Parts: sequence; structure tokens; C-alpha cells
Amino acid sequence: MGLVVDANILFPVLIKSGKTEELMFEPELHLYAPEFIFEELEKYFSLILEKTYRNEPEFLRIFEIIKNKIKTIANEETEDYLPKAEKICPDKKDVDYFALALRLKCSIWSNDRLLKNQQIIPIYSTSDLLNMF
Repeated sequence: MGLVVDANILFPVLIKSGKTEELMFEPELHLYAPEFIFEELEKYFSLILEKTYRNEPEFLRIFEIIKNKIKTIANEETEDYLPKAEKICPDKKDVDYFALALRLKCSIWSNDRLLKNQQIIPIYSTSDLLNMF
């Protein structure tokens, strides 16, 4: 199952082990993200390190594993999908995720309930996916 993964899914994985981390490494899930996602996470490294139960080397190791699990897609590959994504995305800061989902013809994994306020792109929360796997 292909999913575009929202950054809000990655924060809990970096902070502690748990069900979200288990899902992240589910072999049936093929994860994709816009190319900016890891830059976005790096902006919050110090904040995440303050909240995490992991030590810094473990945190960095998990971050590298996540980077290898998620295939990033260049913005140029989704440019043609931005107009439609802008029309259907309920949260303008998530338009790039919608454009990528349209490009790949797949769903989005996000815990942002607002994103479910549209009928075009299926949105799965962590709870939804846990019930499936």
C-alpha cells in the first residue's frame, strides 16, 4: 500500500518507540513524501531531542532509518498537480502532500483530522492503519 506520509506522523516516531514506529516499518507500506519533509524535521531537532526518550545517537540512527524508508519526490514532479491540490486540500500548508498523493494516485497518512474534510484523497490516521494491519 502506497502512502504519502505527513510530517506529523514522523514526530512521534522520533520521540519514542511505539505503534507508529511499528507501522512505519510495516513491509506492506510504501512511504513517500515531498522532498522538503526532512528539512522541516531538521528545523525541530533540538525541540524533538528535548522531548524524546532516546539519547542523541539513537535519535540520529532512527532519523537515518526513516530517511531510508521514505522515498522523497522532487517538487518538480508534482507541479502539474498543485492547482487541483489547492482546490481540494482543506489545509493550505498541506497542499504539497495532496499534490504528491494525486501524482502517485495514493492515500495520505496523517493525524490531521481537518484533511478528511474532502472526498478526493483517502486520509488514514495512525489508528486507521493500526486497525488494518
